[in-house]
Amino acid sequence: MSQKNETAVLVLTLVITLGLVGGVYWWLARSYDIRLGSISNNQSQPQSQSNLQSVNQTFASVEKVPSGLFSYGGSTTWAPIRAEVDSEIETALPKFQLRYTNPTTGNPGSGTGIMMLLNNQLAFSQSSRAVKDKEYQQAQQRGFKLQEIPVAIDGIAIAVNPNLNIPGLTLGQLKDIYTGKITNWQEVGGENLTIRPYSRRLAEGGTVEFFDENILDSEKFGSNIEFVANTTEALRNVAKNNGGIYYASAPEVVGQCGVKPLPIGGTSNKFVPPYQEPFIQPSNCPQQRNQLNAEAFKSGEYPITRRLFVVVKKNGQIDEQAGETYAKLLLTDQGQKLISKAGFVRIN
Repeated sequence: MSQKNETAVLVLTLVITLGLVGGVYWWLARSYDIRLGSISNNQSQPQSQSNLQSVNQTFASVEKVPSGLFSYGGSTTWAPIRAEVDSEIETALPKFQLRYTNPTTGNPGSGTGIMMLLNNQLAFSQSSRAVKDKEYQQAQQRGFKLQEIPVAIDGIAIAVNPNLNIPGLTLGQLKDIYTGKITNWQEVGGENLTIRPYSRRLAEGGTVEFFDENILDSEKFGSNIEFVANTTEALRNVAKNNGGIYYASAPEVVGQCGVKPLPIGGTSNKFVPPYQEPFIQPSNCPQQRNQLNAEAFKSGEYPITRRLFVVVKKNGQIDEQAGETYAKLLLTDQGQKLISKAGFVRIN
């Protein structure tokens, strides 16, 4: 065979070989989603231990779930989430049993839940505020640590009587109302009508503590505040009194028929509603209900937002495993969808 023919054969053999290699690589890439020159974030970065962001899709896909009956308690803000989530967890993971536990004294809330956790009455707790320094210190004195794991975003909505006609309130005006400096709706653009502000007591919940620290800047409530036992009572009072006003977790306010949620702003030229516009009038409720302004909550455009936390007892025992598992379940795609269904905003 001449040198010319040998060269032609070698070239042809090389072309066929490269074609076969390329074909095999193309098939592997299609089958296993291979990408040249890149690695997915899940492969290149370890799972965050600070917030346990889950890569799982369903409750059933979460691994190392402990078996047993685990008591938990805490925030009343969490009630809609518990209603959506707990039965689904029980169905998917029947050996991971959950029991919400009320305090033996006082009303349930974020603070009482954390205190019950510190006193070994709970496996983990739910909170609508961050853990306080003194609570971290109390845990250390008892020989363990606390970890707060954010799982959802919530906002505080301001409820007024539907007959009140004002465009909204600034954060400063809201503070002045609840510290007793503003006492008539005429002072904020409304009619000549005495303001009747309602609140739960400071020691009774994370929402009140959040409001006290972030809106009132820890100033004392005004002497005109009417204290109520719970949000249901407060909303009924606001619905009956034209001058009424109350604050609560947005899912507890926005869809109600008897009250009107107010737009809130840092300044009077930037009011942001906690509901999706256009506003649905109470006369159209309950056939139609206002929906949460989730985008404004998630972006921070709405000025009163917060995160909801699972509080875990870091003691190296099964309680720690139960708390971390509960947080992982809520951070799955299934858990986040149920949180959204409950009226809160997904955190991932």
